[in-house]
Amino acid sequence: MGFIIGTIATAITFAIVAYLLPQIDYGGNIVGLLVLAVIAGLVNGLIKPIIKILSLPLTMASFGLFGLIINAALLLVIAFVADLVNIKFQVGGFQPDFGLPAIVAALIGGIAISIVGSIVSMVVHD
Repeated sequence: MGFIIGTIATAITFAIVAYLLPQIDYGGNIVGLLVLAVIAGLVNGLIKPIIKILSLPLTMASFGLFGLIINAALLLVIAFVADLVNIKFQVGGFQPDFGLPAIVAALIGGIAISIVGSIVSMVVHD
């Protein structure tokens, strides 16, 4: 039950962030949004812990600010995987265009997802 509620909360978070930020674009339906939330859950559950451990020295040296870069990179990974499964989710034009706009959008999007996700998790308990 917690997985279903967590997935729905993540889907709500992505929907709110895509609505608020013009750099984050989601152009699908609710089912695609739920699949996007599952992709985000898998990326955050499988890849993020490994990257956080490997980057611990950089995170400590930057007083945690390197965590923002990790979140931005993982948001771009989510956009890449979403494109592989034909879900229209773009971060600053990434996928297919990768450049400074995508990196800036990923940084802003990562911060926004953290903030909105915290608010959503206060409302939706899993």
